[in-house]
Amino acid sequence: MDADSLLLSLELASGSGQGLSPDRRASLLTSLLLVKRDYRFARVLFWGRILGLVADYYIAQGLSEDQLAPRKTLYSLNCTEWSLLPPATEEMATQTAVVSGRFMGDPSHEYEHTELQKVNEGEKVFDEEVVVQIKEETRLVSVIDQIDKAVAIIPRGALFKTPFGVTHVNRTFEGLPLSEIRKLSSYFHFREAVDLKNKTLLEKADLDPSLDFMDSLEYDIPKGSWSIQMERGNALVVLRSLLWPGLTFYHAPRTKNYGYIYVGTGEKNMDLPFML
Repeated sequence: MDADSLLLSLELASGSGQGLSPDRRASLLTSLLLVKRDYRFARVLFWGRILGLVADYYIAQGLSEDQLAPRKTLYSLNCTEWSLLPPATEEMATQTAVVSGRFMGDPSHEYEHTELQKVNEGEKVFDEEVVVQIKEETRLVSVIDQIDKAVAIIPRGALFKTPFGVTHVNRTFEGLPLSEIRKLSSYFHFREAVDLKNKTLLEKADLDPSLDFMDSLEYDIPKGSWSIQMERGNALVVLRSLLWPGLTFYHAPRTKNYGYIYVGTGEKNMDLPFML
């Protein structure tokens, strides 16, 4: 959700019970303005909150003029002081894949994982147990990146791509019409396209290259991983992810008000394919 309209966005997303206390809201309003100024971001998004056992991580992301350029991610434990997180890498994802369970809420906390490594001694080869330390900050970076790639979404038409390949906010976007809001094809993943590149020319024939340049939710796997509900007498559409419980997307049809927020434990629902 856009930090410039934070109070309205939190109100629209409150149907999922994902609210903040008045003092947290006040701290965020002030501190995110300072983050935008100090880091010279074009836009700042309040990404959400990852619940820890000791403390919660409040997450914000900074965007440049090109909306699909790599985003800078920051976290805070008190909504006032923000720390920049390093970019996510494949190595981080591999490292943290072995960690499960709740976050502690302490970035310096280290998880211990025992793995077997082959050791050569002369002509003999045997397995030796090695204890690997994984920092919680590394896990935080990896989980945020996974959630962004899997379930961060925007409505069709909210962004447009110029002939030069740069993606900008569409100032003429006036919201989705009521006839389109229940269709998964009206929503896109907020990242560079992955599946679109595999489509045939015939499948791409009806697509508008300036608007349809991201992957649609229509083809998400597993099928049925999104819940679409109308609230406030059809004045608000809410999409909830069943794959990453805690991710809520909201949009008021025929208005510019849309966004997503994640409030959860940072754990993926690995049983979803068996539940559908």
